[in-house]
Amino acid sequence: MRLPLSDQNLRRVRDKVAEDKRLDANDGLILLNSNDLIGVGCLADAVRRKRHGNRAFFIYNQHLNYTNVCQNRCRFCAFARDKGENGSYTMTIEEVKKTLLDRIDEPIHELHIVGGINPELPFQYYLDLLNTIGEVRPEAVIKAFTAVEIDHLATVAKLDVRTVLTELKVAGLAMMPGGGAEVLSRRIHDRLYRRKINGSRWLKIQKIAHECGLKTNATLLYGHIEIPEERVAHLLQLRGLQDQTGGFNAFVPLAFHSAHTQLATLPETVAFDDLKTIATARLLLDNIDHIKAYWVMIGESLAQVALSFGADDLDGTIIEEKITHTAGATSAKGLSRQKMIRMITAAGFEPVERDSFYQPVK
Repeated sequence: MRLPLSDQNLRRVRDKVAEDKRLDANDGLILLNSNDLIGVGCLADAVRRKRHGNRAFFIYNQHLNYTNVCQNRCRFCAFARDKGENGSYTMTIEEVKKTLLDRIDEPIHELHIVGGINPELPFQYYLDLLNTIGEVRPEAVIKAFTAVEIDHLATVAKLDVRTVLTELKVAGLAMMPGGGAEVLSRRIHDRLYRRKINGSRWLKIQKIAHECGLKTNATLLYGHIEIPEERVAHLLQLRGLQDQTGGFNAFVPLAFHSAHTQLATLPETVAFDDLKTIATARLLLDNIDHIKAYWVMIGESLAQVALSFGADDLDGTIIEEKITHTAGATSAKGLSRQKMIRMITAAGFEPVERDSFYQPVK
């Protein structure tokens, strides 16, 4: 791998990648701090193509956010509401059923279900939610509840996490999303989301989920008050858990949107940093197979570019994303299968429609 590099510091990283040597924290900082965007991108693209060739994945999925009532009220969140506050809502099981039936003619392969930490909802609500989804969409994988929600459910049900996950699996839970990790840093936890579980608790719940046979995703919320060292430390903690369990399906970098949050004075992330973050993740996370370019947060056009910077997955059709759009996202709220295929093909890649576990579907 003799790529032309304008940043001489990247040579060390290039040589280690060429020799299939694991990158360390210093390498991660070199990548994030480099101004040689093309050089960083080429390194990540080489690794991405070695794993996935010219394929780029997407899924026909639907998001459902069952409540925005949340007691955590994280400083970076524009979605959460207090009970009774203007705009607050909690879906009844019948409303959930109607929402699903409204799109019953679409070939949806995955239901992505997350919501706020609503103290009014009993554990039975979540079991009923899963059972109802399974009845209406028996062919779809249910990917539901972040580690933060699982921790809350253990408290509500007065059960340990393992028992909660076991009962949820019986009700139809097949996979967990990766939200709630934010940045695995005590400093950032204490400043931005003190009421939410901390990083070690998030990692512990992920580990238990993996031991219960549940695949999960992992995320990083970047572009707010974190520093490069904290981003790198976050990625290496994910890599460390993956070494132990192998349970992470994909990594999803989440670009922070500040509108209507308590951090509204912070600027949006820029494309230069978005692409470097995706590329750095591809290079550091050598044991997580898939890196997503989440078009909802970085926009459709940049997501196409990200396929040449280490990402191999554009996530999916989504169908009415709410959380990021509440914070000012200007991307579409959902895309058609045809649009997903066109985006991937126009970027020079082969589109592969997948299921939740990256098996191709016809």
